[in-house]
Amino acid sequence: MEFDQQTVTSEFVDTAKYDEALDLEEERDALQRYRAAREEQQFPDEKDTPLDTPARVRFQRYRGLSSFRTSPWDSKENLPADYARIFQFENFGRTKRRVMQEEREEGAMPGWYVTLHISDVPASFMSTFDGSRRPLVVSGLLPHEQKMSVMHFVIRRYPGYQQPIKSKDRLIFHVGFRRFAACPIFSQHTSGNKHKFEKFLPSETAVVATMFAQIIFPPAPVSVFREKRDGSLEMVACGSVLSANPDRVVVKRILLSGHPLKINRRSATVRYMFFNREDINWFKPVELRSKCGRRGHIREALGTHGHMKCLFDKPLKSQDTVMMGLYRRVFPKWTYDPHVDQGEVSRTSVSSIF
Repeated sequence: MEFDQQTVTSEFVDTAKYDEALDLEEERDALQRYRAAREEQQFPDEKDTPLDTPARVRFQRYRGLSSFRTSPWDSKENLPADYARIFQFENFGRTKRRVMQEEREEGAMPGWYVTLHISDVPASFMSTFDGSRRPLVVSGLLPHEQKMSVMHFVIRRYPGYQQPIKSKDRLIFHVGFRRFAACPIFSQHTSGNKHKFEKFLPSETAVVATMFAQIIFPPAPVSVFREKRDGSLEMVACGSVLSANPDRVVVKRILLSGHPLKINRRSATVRYMFFNREDINWFKPVELRSKCGRRGHIREALGTHGHMKCLFDKPLKSQDTVMMGLYRRVFPKWTYDPHVDQGEVSRTSVSSIF
């Protein structure tokens, strides 16, 4: 008889040293992120109606839409105060073409040797600068690139990075020669006039990261890093500059769910979506949809404990779930920070790139 031989190497692990190197706070934070990402993947956009707060108060900033694609949404409605501090182009594409054409006709050509005279250089910079370890990079700015606006970057997650990345997490961006930190919001990369908000950075599709930042004309590469607790950097995504457009509408969707109690042909009694009569009357004009594709509306409230009579285009199934979609616009926060320390990129993130 023949036997397969396998050599197993045992390595002694010092439990005390292993526990000392483990950051418990970081482990708990990662666990919460994994649980939130898994819940969002299993039940996308679903939200429970609170029992202690009326739904008309908790979701007062949301609205119903008959169609996410075709329903109108005013891009100038209820803008935050930070939008008064930014610059907006009348036509970004036309301005970009004009600026690029002027850049080709003026300035130094590739291959030229030029001499730069820089005035007002601080003495502290010259005393700490070491040209043998870090080169001095000099770059010029195109017109308008010193101004602030709402920037949009198309990014895609690296397959080697598996930890969840949530919207509004602090990330470090390398865009061309610029380096800054910001807390972007993610949205789907679509061609409509409204773009659905993404709570987490997906692992397979490209999304648009939106933030307040200095204007950068495309094409320009984008590298995205996350800073660890020890100061090192991990590369999490890369992409390119999309545009500078404050009118791009990012809409967050939530789904309130209810369950049929009684079904009588096209009519059904639904419960657990609301818990008082006033909330039912408040959200009565909003259209209902089910996971199996049925569409309907609320006819009337039954009693005072949140039961309601609904009418659908086709009979419901007993295992179906009734959903109500509500929407509100999401804006980025002013978290732009150009003063970012030069962290060390971890080897694991660099190896995943190549």
